[in-house]
Amino acid sequence: QVKLVESGGGLAQPGGSLRLSCAATGFTFSEYAMSWARQAPGKGLEWVSGIYNDGSDTYYADSVKGRFTISRDNARNTVYLQMHSLKPEDTALYRCVRGWDIHGFRGQGTQVTVSS
Repeated sequence: QVKLVESGGGLAQPGGSLRLSCAATGFTFSEYAMSWARQAPGKGLEWVSGIYNDGSDTYYADSVKGRFTISRDNARNTVYLQMHSLKPEDTALYRCVRGWDIHGFRGQGTQVTVSS
């Protein structure tokens, strides 16, 4: 059974940091690119970042470039999103996605709230 379980969300102050994790089970993790997407209140799902299956290349939305870093550990079947310099507009439900298509298989998400 394919499963993606996110963790690491929470409340952060503007300028703060959080590290999200996504544990994958039920498929050969190392064969898939992985992405992060987010959905802010009242808005649609937005692609945030993606990483190739072997970690050889990464991509970011302009809104997070220079502040977020995606990485993965294929031995642990886990993908990460390190977030720095958080802004209130980063507040959203963050979801881990298998592959590049944010409308593909994804986890339930972890909530990130940035507020003072």
